[in-house]
Amino acid sequence: MADEGPRKGSVSALMGRTNGLTKPAALAGGPAKPGGAGGSRKLVIKNFRDRPRLPDNYTQDTWRKLHEAVKAIQSSTSIRYNLEELYQIMIRSIFLFLDRTYVLQNSMLPSIWDMGLELFRNHIISDRMAQSKTIDGILLLIGRERSGEAVDRSLLRSLLSMLSDLQVPEYLNHVSKRLEEEADRVITYLDHSTQKPLIACVEKQLLGEHLTAILQKGLDHLLDENRVPDLTQMYQLFSRVKGGQHALLQHWSEYIKTFGTTIVINPEKDKDMVQDLLDFKDKVDHVVEVCFQRNERFINLMKESFETFINKRPNKPAELIAKHVDSKLRAGNKEATDEELERILDKIMILFRFIHGKDVFEAFYKKDLAKRLLVGKSASVDAEKSMLSKLKHECGAAFTSKLEGMFKDMELSKDIMVHFKQHMQNQSAPGPIDLTVNILTMGYWPTYTPMEVHLPPEMVRLQEVFKTFYLGKHSGRKLQWQTTLGHAVLKAEFKEGKKEFQVSLFQTLVLLMFNEGDGFSFEEIKMATGIEDSELRRTLQSLACGKARVLIKSPKGKEVEDGDKFIFNGDFKHKLFRIKINQIQMKETVEEQVSTTERVFQDRQYQIDAAIVRIMKMRKTLGHNLLVSELYNQLKFPVKPGDLKKRIESLIDRDYMERDKDSPNQYHYVA
Repeated sequence: MADEGPRKGSVSALMGRTNGLTKPAALAGGPAKPGGAGGSRKLVIKNFRDRPRLPDNYTQDTWRKLHEAVKAIQSSTSIRYNLEELYQIMIRSIFLFLDRTYVLQNSMLPSIWDMGLELFRNHIISDRMAQSKTIDGILLLIGRERSGEAVDRSLLRSLLSMLSDLQVPEYLNHVSKRLEEEADRVITYLDHSTQKPLIACVEKQLLGEHLTAILQKGLDHLLDENRVPDLTQMYQLFSRVKGGQHALLQHWSEYIKTFGTTIVINPEKDKDMVQDLLDFKDKVDHVVEVCFQRNERFINLMKESFETFINKRPNKPAELIAKHVDSKLRAGNKEATDEELERILDKIMILFRFIHGKDVFEAFYKKDLAKRLLVGKSASVDAEKSMLSKLKHECGAAFTSKLEGMFKDMELSKDIMVHFKQHMQNQSAPGPIDLTVNILTMGYWPTYTPMEVHLPPEMVRLQEVFKTFYLGKHSGRKLQWQTTLGHAVLKAEFKEGKKEFQVSLFQTLVLLMFNEGDGFSFEEIKMATGIEDSELRRTLQSLACGKARVLIKSPKGKEVEDGDKFIFNGDFKHKLFRIKINQIQMKETVEEQVSTTERVFQDRQYQIDAAIVRIMKMRKTLGHNLLVSELYNQLKFPVKPGDLKKRIESLIDRDYMERDKDSPNQYHYVA
């Protein structure tokens, strides 16, 4: 009973006093006037005349006192402040934060609520020791409930919600620690049969009821920063509770789709898209391997997520993946050894599997492969054939048949040239030109627009000699010269000495003019060579405005204009004997990209037509829905129902099939 007074005093201080402010006399229990029958007394409670106000620095001073007291306890030194005062400070802060309902019912105390909230959140809960004590308090509440005592669950939820604003890894560390401690307590104090339900209860309260909150607060951050140990711990803990893995799996998938979409969807990042995708894939692969224990569900959903986001932007990823392969297989790529290049190609093939428009990839890949083969820019024939083998294994022989045909043409051309050179040796004295020709099968290679130019008489004569030789062995064939693909090695003499130039055919035609004179105007060169205007300007730029300036342009400038004059640079100097003068490349225009894509779509129409005829020829009669279903199973590219309907109508118009007279959705094959 001796403690009764102080306890009442503490409660009174909490309820009736506000931070040292004196309460009214009525609340203090002063004398009341007698009234009513029998002299009974009335207790009259009156509001404050003025709302109590806290000092401006109350929060800072309060926290400073608590902080100094905690440090004193840790260092075993004396505490400067009265323990009763510290106790009241702590009780006020925690009580006013947790029991918000009570505070809000007292209109006189909103400022105290604000103070308590700020103090508890910004100071007490931010301290690591206080965090540990708070979690201990949560576990104490859980223990009390487990022992049969009624506990305010809303209080427990409030504490846990508040703790979710801390760092997720720290919370998971505490959960792991508490689970270990509970397991130790079972071994030490309790019957072994209670271990399973006891641990399950702790897991449910600390994890099971807060899975979504933990994932929303922390998973993206952990993945962004590649926090492998923390992700491993999250997976292990979530695997212990019902629905834990499933929740983690879904949030993992959403993260991949969200992050991947930011890489794919922004045209401004197209330059780095493929490398960013490869880096992202490496990152998630590592997480699955190390953190998620190669769980098949995580691997499969990761693949589905990649396939989802990478196709949100049709065609462009396929085009850029093809160009990325070109950059790796092109001569001059010194980034990797043969073994490293093989690993890079394997990783690129993983991205290739995800894209739907594989025919778009094929179109751009074929165009770049042609450049590498014809201009001799391929870094490695073995690497080229390895990539071809990977594509064949992934998509089948039909996908790579044209690509393989390109390699066959190059090999056959080498054999033809061996026989042609033997043929030339048996003729008259060899001329000044050593001709090499690549014979390209039109169906295998990209479409090139022929350009008629004026060749020197020696070249024209040699062309006719080769034509006679080739057609004599392969009658019935037709040759069409592609001047845009030609290139040459020229020998030149300067004051410094002899040099050799690796140049295109157009550069060759311009430079050969200077055997006949020292200077020519733009118009004279254009008339003499017959090179198309824009192509000639780029050619002259490469010879007079680039690094190796074999010609001197007047007036000086980076652009070639009408009326410009060009003279031979007899003082040309260069440290190398053989110099490659790169043609100024016209950047691939939007029109060219659209043209390539349109050719893909045209090919798709042919494939759709062929598939429809093939199905109808076999089935003879088929309903519309079944026909569409069969087409989706056979076609290897994405197609809309409306496009299929157009192709069916086209075939009906061309009498390949007809509608049933009684049932418009029924089709009959027309033999």
